[in-house]
Amino acid sequence: MLLSLGSWQLYRLNWKLNLLSEIENSLKNDPVEFSKVDKKNYLRIKTSGIIDFNKQIYLYNLNESGKPGFEVINPIIINNENYLINRGWIPFDKKDKPEVNLINESNIIGTLKLQHKASTFKPDNDINKNYWFTLNREDIFKYTGKKFSDYVIYLNGDYKLPKPKVITANISNNHKKYAITWFSMAISILLIYLYFRKKNY
Repeated sequence: MLLSLGSWQLYRLNWKLNLLSEIENSLKNDPVEFSKVDKKNYLRIKTSGIIDFNKQIYLYNLNESGKPGFEVINPIIINNENYLINRGWIPFDKKDKPEVNLINESNIIGTLKLQHKASTFKPDNDINKNYWFTLNREDIFKYTGKKFSDYVIYLNGDYKLPKPKVITANISNNHKKYAITWFSMAISILLIYLYFRKKNY
């Protein structure tokens, strides 16, 4: 059983390495016209759209230096479809300031990412105060009255405020460590068995 578990982790390791390679290659590619391609995770795209600044979402998060603030997220209509666009991070004191809404809607470069299910350990969103901890889909529907694609667009570019989030292929990959653990346990049990077998004869 332990050998089977170890072999399964090696299979998963190979799958994860191929996935990481695919993501890294995708992030290196030039952005493609959004309307002409199939949507996929980590695809770099270029498009235009209509951003809703009245239903702007302020999502609590840390920046790259560990400083707390908000990620600014907006509904955006692209080709008659509703998406969310993460425009980047701002400090707390820039919340609701007009300077955070300067963006060229006709030239949007971004990276698609599938939104994962929100952690159950995070606090509830305060919709009335526009203070969010997760992009809970039910809360977003209550706030905007709309349903959105599972893909979130992460804005790329040289914007200073909000500062766009750097998207990387930073995905947990512990399958090698797990495989070593299972194989080590299998060898240990085998050695213990051989020791007691020899001792009893």
